[in-house]
Amino acid sequence: MQEATGESVDLAYVDGGYTGKRPAQAAAVHGIALEVVRLPDAKRGFVLLPRRWVVERSFAWFARFRRLAWDYERLPETLAGLHLVAFTIVLLKRAADLAISA
Repeated sequence: MQEATGESVDLAYVDGGYTGKRPAQAAAVHGIALEVVRLPDAKRGFVLLPRRWVVERSFAWFARFRRLAWDYERLPETLAGLHLVAFTIVLLKRAADLAISA
C-alpha cells in the first residue's frame, strides 16, 4: 500500500480480525498505525460502527454506476480508470451541491 500511495498512509482502520501483535507488527514495519474498530461491549440491536460507514458509503456510490457492476474489462488498468472516472463524477457532483448551497 505504501508503494502505491508514495508512503502517504499513516493510519489504517481495521476490523476485529486484525487484533493482536502480528498485524500490528506487520503494519509497523511499513510505518502504518492500526486502529481497530470494535463493537461496543453492550451491543443490542443494530449498532453503527465508527469509520465503517465511510467505506460502505463509497461502495454505495460506486454501485450506482452500471459499468462497474460486472467486471467486463480485459485489463485491470481499464477497470481502475473507470473507478477513477466514477469517483471523479461523484466528487464533482458533491462539490457542485456544496457550491450551490453555500
